[in-house]
Amino acid sequence: MGKVTMLRDLIGVIKDKASASKAALLSKPNTVSLHLSVLRATTHSPSTPPDEKHLAALLSLGDSSRATAAALIESLMDRLHRTGTAAVAIKCLFTIHHVIRRGPFILQDQLSVFPASGGRNYLNLSGFRDGATAATWVLSAWVRWYACYLETLLSTSRVIGFFLCSSSSTLEKDNQDDRLSSYLNLGLIRDVHSLVTMIEEICKAPDSLLVEGNKILYDVTNMVSGDYLSAVNEVLLRLSELNQRLSCLSFAESVELMRGLKRLEDCRERMEALFALKKPLSEALWGLVGELKSGVGIGNVCREGGKLVGRREKGSESARFDDRVVQHGDSVRFSSARFGLNKLSLMVFDSVESST
Repeated sequence: MGKVTMLRDLIGVIKDKASASKAALLSKPNTVSLHLSVLRATTHSPSTPPDEKHLAALLSLGDSSRATAAALIESLMDRLHRTGTAAVAIKCLFTIHHVIRRGPFILQDQLSVFPASGGRNYLNLSGFRDGATAATWVLSAWVRWYACYLETLLSTSRVIGFFLCSSSSTLEKDNQDDRLSSYLNLGLIRDVHSLVTMIEEICKAPDSLLVEGNKILYDVTNMVSGDYLSAVNEVLLRLSELNQRLSCLSFAESVELMRGLKRLEDCRERMEALFALKKPLSEALWGLVGELKSGVGIGNVCREGGKLVGRREKGSESARFDDRVVQHGDSVRFSSARFGLNKLSLMVFDSVESST
């Protein structure tokens, strides 16, 4: 087994060198550095995460111009969709995650509208399989989940109007309360549903964390953990605002809020198994959920045929509301440089610091 692993690693090194030579020979002079930057960050080494200096170089290149940023994203996506190697695929996804978390706005903007013809991020790798070894087969499950999770993160970011965990959004953090207070009830409930969808996707993470001591999986789970805390904070902010408006919620809005709370509660056991929220944050979340359920008046909502319906004749209003709540898989295109839509510009909630 050791000889097989050594041979596989050697083949990976040869492939990396061949790819670098090909990029140097066939790429246009002004894009060679872009392709090489992507290749250096997404090597075939199975357990080593991208080197920080290579990630930093890639992010820096993406900050030079819109054309350069677009070419860089295209090169990264091309690398992702051409590879059949699990290690390369997960490093491509990890690099995309870094673009979302810490990339310059111009690079994030190009990621948000890729490909230019459709404005969707085609990360769907649901059919990805690397059957070279038992380890790569297991790692393939992580590739499939990670791609789906990043799609959901991007979709949620579209809905709430900013990249959820982006460090480039820090300047808008102090405006959060004022911004939310201006939202309609429907907007707040829509945001809650989308954030819960993201949490649900996190809960689908594979149980097999260790794949031959694969360090990159530790880095992936650490990144996702930070995203999770940010999502919890954003949910708390919106639920707190809704809690102040309980007397103003319509029946349809109450029903949809209850749906969101139920979905969140269904994630609780898995959430607590995956992540250890600090006690004050955990108590605040579930305490607020309980308070909202009590305040909405759960007695006015019952289950019939597996669906939440009201005891008053407003079922049709509730059904119509479903069309206004973003459902899992919906794609709402970013408005390119006008990324903030009608919710102003970028902001971030530093989840880890906020939970301490």
